[in-house]
Amino acid sequence: MARHGKKYLAAVKQVEARPYQLLEAVTQVKKLKYSKFDESVDIALVLGVDPRHADQMVRGTVLLPHGLGKTTRVLVFATGEKMKEAEAAGADYVGGADLSQKILDGWTDFEAVVATPDMMREVGKLGKVLGPRGLMPNPKAGTVTPDVTKAIKEIKAGRVEFRVDKQGVIHAPAGRVSFPAEHLAANLTAILSAINRAKPAASKGVYLKAAYVSSTMGPSFHIDPSEARDAA
Repeated sequence: MARHGKKYLAAVKQVEARPYQLLEAVTQVKKLKYSKFDESVDIALVLGVDPRHADQMVRGTVLLPHGLGKTTRVLVFATGEKMKEAEAAGADYVGGADLSQKILDGWTDFEAVVATPDMMREVGKLGKVLGPRGLMPNPKAGTVTPDVTKAIKEIKAGRVEFRVDKQGVIHAPAGRVSFPAEHLAANLTAILSAINRAKPAASKGVYLKAAYVSSTMGPSFHIDPSEARDAA
């Protein structure tokens, strides 16, 4: 069982046992920050789906209106003219077999991976490395595409990929504690909307069961279910 420090426990005492409105929640997240670094603000959503069934998988991407407040290092697998295109679009690393070998040797100094369709045979070798880190390129996430320029620019601008885990929960970043509360609320609304649009047809009953917002080090705030569904 994890043991929390005095500052965390003091912050928890200020969280009321009731649902919060989105803007109210992020305002409190900012108010209760006690660490010295600019923490990430994240949302956790409990969905009424069974991810063990392929027709209930929830996955997609969303472009946050106010970005993530950090620079994402993008690696691109491409050849020929697409390599030049990727470099011009701002990719941090571009290559082919040389990069895949480097990754197999233990290098993971990047936060996003894009690949052109013709490179997926090479990228397929990296499934055991990229898969557990959530970095494996996928057509549904827009990271396997011939339009590398669009993919790179969206990722750099603050595109977030989300995917439900085995417990039926989605975790997604929404920005930094230093963001204005209104910007965080807008980003969270965008995430909720995107996840609602990704609702599988096979999902029955209540889809969005619960939502919680927190910073990296701080306590979580239960979001009013009705407001979360309205935002979605």
